[in-house]
Amino acid sequence: MSAHPYRFGIEEEYFLADAETRGTPRRSVKPFHQAAGERLPEIGRELLQCQVEVCTPPSTAFPAAHAALREQRQALAELGREHGLLVFAAGTHPIADWARQLPTKGDRYRGILRDVGLAGRRSLICGMHVHVEVADPDRRVALMDRLLPFQPLLLALSVSSPFWQGKPTGLAAYRLSAFGELPRTGLPDLMGDAAAYERYVRIMTNAGSIQDASFLWWSLRPSIKFPTLELRIADSCTRLADAIVVAALFRCLVRLIERRPDINAGLTGVSRAIAAENLWRAQRSGIEAELIDEASEQAFPFDAALDTLLSLIAEDAEALGCTEEVADARRILREGTSADRQIAAFEGTRGGDTSNRQALDAVVDWLAETTRDG
Repeated sequence: MSAHPYRFGIEEEYFLADAETRGTPRRSVKPFHQAAGERLPEIGRELLQCQVEVCTPPSTAFPAAHAALREQRQALAELGREHGLLVFAAGTHPIADWARQLPTKGDRYRGILRDVGLAGRRSLICGMHVHVEVADPDRRVALMDRLLPFQPLLLALSVSSPFWQGKPTGLAAYRLSAFGELPRTGLPDLMGDAAAYERYVRIMTNAGSIQDASFLWWSLRPSIKFPTLELRIADSCTRLADAIVVAALFRCLVRLIERRPDINAGLTGVSRAIAAENLWRAQRSGIEAELIDEASEQAFPFDAALDTLLSLIAEDAEALGCTEEVADARRILREGTSADRQIAAFEGTRGGDTSNRQALDAVVDWLAETTRDG
């Protein structure tokens, strides 16, 4: 058993919206990005100018990560107010038109857009990424394989993208559909071991398909910048507490899979196909989804699947000092996900003498207020 403390880091992506129209910013957002870069050293840029990213430093304590993200959210909200902008966390922007978005300047972003064409311009989405340290690089690929069946449950807890281009989508997490237009997204293929993964990356690089492994945009991957596994399945979580839940669950799962070599050993193509079906169920229905258990060949309500997971990781949560954080997943079941709350805000407003656009404005207002309040 590795002695390292499973350090983790959280990256959150946010949207920028015009504070008056709630849609695409009408003026240049360059002054906002400049001010953010000066005030927040952890700030980062994303593919489109209407996006911004923050991250936590490596940590072993979730209260510290919570405090860091809360401070960053509040600082960005204040900067947004100064520049006539709203800042909010969601998987998709409920109103903004992808065709009006401007790409971020830089060789990497220009290269991506040149490579993927219109699909890149349409990638008006935000996610949350969680890095968890895995000290031995040769173990990361095997762990990636064995963590695959847990990803639908983590997505379901984070869903925050029920609207797209001003319309309800009927899905709790439309972000995955938009992201799926890009190559090398979705669940990773089963690689088996580090040697097979390295061969795949070498072939893809030599063939000119990718520059390096950072162009593998899978929902879970070994990081090339850090000694970590990087979870990328989650929508950007509007409520900070939800982000902490997902990060804590993933951290515990990494430890569980390391200490229990029997769990998800020998996954097959059928295993991956079932995980893909569960991912679709989570994308469509969030925490209302029934998830299929391969061993029993039955589907179970989400709350039962969550109870099973929490029992599995109880020892890990205690060892990592995050029992309260993982138990908070049950709060999401009680209160609903961000997608649930967005739909409620939309339907509650639309029920009066208002238009769909006014109802969507109410959704954006809820997103911005909830993001700011943490």
